[in-house]
Amino acid sequence: MTLSIYNTMSRQKEVFIPLEEGKVKMYVCGPTVYDHIHIGNARPVIFFDVVRKYLERIGYEVAYVQNVTDVDDKLIRKAQEQQSSVKELSRTYAEAFFEDLDALGVRRATVHPTVTDHMEQIIAFIAQLEQEGYAYENGGDVFFRTERFEEYGKLSHQKIEELQHGIRIEVDQRKENPQDFVLWKQAKENEISWESPWGAGRPGWHIECSAMAKAHLGETMDIHGGGQDLTFPHHECEIAQSEALHDQPFARYWMHNGYIHFNHEKMSKSLGNGVNVVELRQRVKPAAIRYFMLSSHYRSPLNYSEEALQQAEQSVSRMENCWTNLQYACDHCEQQGDEGLEQVKPAIEAAMHQFDLKMKDDFNTPDAITAMFQLVQEINQALQQPEQLGLQTLQFMQQAFQDMNEVLGLLPMEEEALLDEQIEQLLTERIEARKAKNYARSDEIRDLLQEQGILLEDTPQGTRWRRK
Repeated sequence: MTLSIYNTMSRQKEVFIPLEEGKVKMYVCGPTVYDHIHIGNARPVIFFDVVRKYLERIGYEVAYVQNVTDVDDKLIRKAQEQQSSVKELSRTYAEAFFEDLDALGVRRATVHPTVTDHMEQIIAFIAQLEQEGYAYENGGDVFFRTERFEEYGKLSHQKIEELQHGIRIEVDQRKENPQDFVLWKQAKENEISWESPWGAGRPGWHIECSAMAKAHLGETMDIHGGGQDLTFPHHECEIAQSEALHDQPFARYWMHNGYIHFNHEKMSKSLGNGVNVVELRQRVKPAAIRYFMLSSHYRSPLNYSEEALQQAEQSVSRMENCWTNLQYACDHCEQQGDEGLEQVKPAIEAAMHQFDLKMKDDFNTPDAITAMFQLVQEINQALQQPEQLGLQTLQFMQQAFQDMNEVLGLLPMEEEALLDEQIEQLLTERIEARKAKNYARSDEIRDLLQEQGILLEDTPQGTRWRRK
């Protein structure tokens, strides 16, 4: 099985062949940190985390770069409204962004570069474009000459004369062409700024990613990803800047996830219908948010609803219960051999094969989740007679479960794993209380666990627990 990826550039699936054998260079556009991220922002964060983890699972060393935009028009406006500084505001919401990442089980990128830490590289990039005739200065602003780059529009598959309706064009007589976009903005009074050959100012949005990608991944990368809304103009402009300067492909594979809709309308802060992750994860398990995001193919639109989240939470609970039962069977197994392995191995391997088959077909996570439930079903069936299973057999099933979950991340997150340890400690205390005939304390512990959604079952083999 070979990995294939749908390339937005070619509009078809292509066999994935990295620039360097065994290594992948991947850049994904990150947030502008002027507010908490909403679940529309979270979709690419979660999906490309899965992409990165699956690439690692099949043997690649992944250099993963996800930027943080910490200076921008929105940041400046909000800082002024709150009588704060751009630096303070961006730091606050960058920290909130990483808290959301941790809660959602998203592993930090290899590097999270910020715009303000790469100002020297950005200015140098613009200066080179100007030197080569691709950029020009007028009135303190620097613009990119789109007509000079003949392939402008190739990612969105439109010709330059057809693109005007897709650009939020501001009337600016300083532009040679309405489609030209800004690389450097002259500073306004009392705005944050940096010195440059064109005077005090700050970079435009598009140039930031080109400069940061070059700084950390070189002139060409394997995969560039982001939301569908970034295809044009952001990624189109990145291509123009980078390829004009370096005369080679900026990225070999372009991947874009679909929108999240709220009541079948695009979700965005500007429309006022965004649901912040920090608020949502107070109401549902973070794993359920992750499940919801991965339950639809990444290129398809995804409609947000409370019902869908509840269904996701129920599905995650089914997986948790299976894992808990499997862990319990391992901890209490009296046979150390591979008893029962011959009976369960073919079905477990079939589920694993199906999982890999779907993930290698353009990261088909909904079908990969189906394969994981196939595995859950096989494990649950085998655990109906745990006395017939040896420890090696149980560990074989355990490893298969872990392999899938390391990619999809649908088991309890790290904060819940700590809770497992606390539960075991409380159960030990309850056992000791019952031995001491301190039934009041025993009942108190049971009630406490029930309040936390933990159900206890006293059996001749001991007390078992599971989450609701």
